[in-house]
Amino acid sequence: MNPRPVLGITMGDPAGIGPELCLRALSEPLVLGQCVPIVFGDAAVLKRLTSCGLPALTCEVVDLAAWKSMPQPSKPMVVDCATLDASKIIPGTISAECGRAGYVYIEESINSALRGQIAGVVTAPIHKEALHLSGIRHPGHTEIFTALTHAKRSCMMLRSEPITVSMVTTHIGYHEVPGKLSIQRVCDVIELTAEAMQSILGRIPKIAVCGLNPHAGENGLFGNREEECFIGPAVERTKANGLNVAGPFPPDAIFTPNQRKKFDAIVTLYHDQGHIPFKMLAFETGVNVTLGLPIIRTSVDHGTAFDIAWKGIADPLSLYEAIRVAVELAAGKARKTANP
Repeated sequence: MNPRPVLGITMGDPAGIGPELCLRALSEPLVLGQCVPIVFGDAAVLKRLTSCGLPALTCEVVDLAAWKSMPQPSKPMVVDCATLDASKIIPGTISAECGRAGYVYIEESINSALRGQIAGVVTAPIHKEALHLSGIRHPGHTEIFTALTHAKRSCMMLRSEPITVSMVTTHIGYHEVPGKLSIQRVCDVIELTAEAMQSILGRIPKIAVCGLNPHAGENGLFGNREEECFIGPAVERTKANGLNVAGPFPPDAIFTPNQRKKFDAIVTLYHDQGHIPFKMLAFETGVNVTLGLPIIRTSVDHGTAFDIAWKGIADPLSLYEAIRVAVELAAGKARKTANP
């Protein structure tokens, strides 16, 4: 058995920086020492990028039909999804064609992971507007992976060394957040976060949970007692089930240095409550992880960067970090399988 996990890497929106990040990953010693990278994308796009001063595409290219009948590979390769005409792509431009292509790469990588050909999926950035123009109604990667894997519960976690956060709600308007809260949903996110962090750290993690309102509601003074109705009961339930969890904490206090160092991860209630402190502390190295799936999925924590697309200057560090975390999760999954 190959000691390095085989990881699928999706190319993201072809008009963004995803293709050049993938091209670098295919020949990067840091990546090759950790895993066998398999890029799902359009080979013609990767070949066109060599004119930007990027490494030449030298690994094997296979079409989808050949890939689906192939045993688990032991060397880097590109699975050519052949979704579009590479000569017609305008870098840095939103288009339905590129949105659809990005979705196809995701879909094929998920199917490969479910078949067991790859140990997990690492995603380069897609553009939400391009995705929408293509007719795909999912707002982002997390929702696509949840739907296509038929996961019963899932959540987004942002992982880095200085800070790790997960979100009870993500891509919805602020006015919708209170209506999406329930004891069960908060419990789900606490449990998924604890499970992932235990896999990464190899021990029971310490989890903090934010309140929704200023000062965590101040005993009902602010908000509609979401802390008393949903968040607090979820903390008590998961604590009774053996997890090391505490809260709800005032959101403006839990992210201070002294508080952060007491916990391995912080559960937040909505998108920006977690994203703002995370990106302040770990924008260059942050990794997006979808929890609760039957497969491993990690991602860069940045967008398509259309302003610098196809210029050969995009920093691949976040992709390399996403690969590293996927390797950690694969190792944790292997340990759990060996010692159920």
